[in-house]
Amino acid sequence: MTSLAEHYDKLALKRDAYKSKHKYYYSLLYKQYRYFIPDGKKVLEVGCSTGDLLNAVKPSLGLGIDISAETIKIAKHKYPHLIFETAEVGTLKLREQFDFIILSGVLGEVEDIQKLLEQLKPFCHRGTRIIIEYYSYYWQYILKFGEMMWSKIPQKIQNWVTAEDLLNFFELAGYEPIQQERAILLPFNIWGISYLINRFIAKLPIINTLTLNHFFVVRPIITTKEELSVSILVPCRNEKGNIESAVTRTPVFGKHQEFMFVEGHSKDGTYEEVERIIKKYPNKDIKLFRQPGKGKGDAVRFGFNKSSGDVLMILDADLTVAPEELPKFYDVMRDNRAEFVNGCRLVYPMESEAMRFLNLCANKFFGLFFSWLLGQRFRDTLCGTKVISKKNYEELAANRAYFGDFDPFGDFDLIFGAAKMNLKIMELPIRYRSRAYGTTQIQRFRHGLLLFKMCFFAMRKIKFR
Repeated sequence: MTSLAEHYDKLALKRDAYKSKHKYYYSLLYKQYRYFIPDGKKVLEVGCSTGDLLNAVKPSLGLGIDISAETIKIAKHKYPHLIFETAEVGTLKLREQFDFIILSGVLGEVEDIQKLLEQLKPFCHRGTRIIIEYYSYYWQYILKFGEMMWSKIPQKIQNWVTAEDLLNFFELAGYEPIQQERAILLPFNIWGISYLINRFIAKLPIINTLTLNHFFVVRPIITTKEELSVSILVPCRNEKGNIESAVTRTPVFGKHQEFMFVEGHSKDGTYEEVERIIKKYPNKDIKLFRQPGKGKGDAVRFGFNKSSGDVLMILDADLTVAPEELPKFYDVMRDNRAEFVNGCRLVYPMESEAMRFLNLCANKFFGLFFSWLLGQRFRDTLCGTKVISKKNYEELAANRAYFGDFDPFGDFDLIFGAAKMNLKIMELPIRYRSRAYGTTQIQRFRHGLLLFKMCFFAMRKIKFR
């Protein structure tokens, strides 16, 4: 590492000059990181150079480390509000844990990638995300030519890793990938053309394998068995005949359960039925609210804000997803196998008339579309049973302005928010049953048009941002 440190010490005073030649490229790179990392997080950057990237993500606590003492001197002078140290990860002596750890272009120059990833573990909590950025193998000769022409910072890259290589390293070191993204096909600015290529064309399948910068977002595998409290939200409108079953059929799990009934101005006496159930089962923690607005999305947001459990669950009052399935969702959350659990109705055979043919086709289409859009696998985006921790939901709600109040269903608000937060998402197959009481409140064509509208909205905010 001494020769590498000396190499970057010699280049320290030239770094800003190199970067000034490529302001367009670095603006795109920093924008990508700001999408991954919200303002005000605790961030560690390994190989921080002169600190520009660390400053760009606006951390509440920012620590940058680098093996080059000369670049660290420059970083300290440029950004006195951040902390910089000349160090390697293995020699770093602090007990701080970070929300995000950045490895920007570092893996290509380290001697032992697995060892580096393992050394990061003490600085991770169960919600930590590590963002790994590396150059595409296809660009190695272009980049070497750029160095020869003195238009790129000379690097001593020795590891041209592929995505498959990194997936293997993650497994060996005890991490799991959350999402993978590729960006920047044209790293210099040609007015209008670069915008079109980098924002749209570079995001298309196959073409995006040719991009310069490839990213992985990973999380440490930290398993726990701590029992958690649970809030079970039941949005209900004209579901009087299902209320008692929602309570009595739900198994006891978690250290405490609360049922949150949010009633949506029913005409069949649903509100009064919940009042009756509260009196009939005084040993159950059951709360009842009249929905202030309209639509399931409004009911979900209102109910989750009122909930107090560590884990928040949605149980649709039509009971087409059986309450008996809920412990499976709880187990996944308790064991930290996922941070957002989405029910999937498209694995097991369905009961007769549980889902109409057109609805089934729509569900399959939207599953494929959102798998591409979000970079995480989805088969069934429209299953009403979704589970998230209270802590993550509060952060999702606090950052809802990025997407806005766009979702009348409540499903996509949670899915998009979870994906934007880089939560570990898992689908849990369940059996989908026919409705025993009442009629469906889904208007297929009107709601279908709304779903297509949300697809285009999400493409603009997530994929083609």
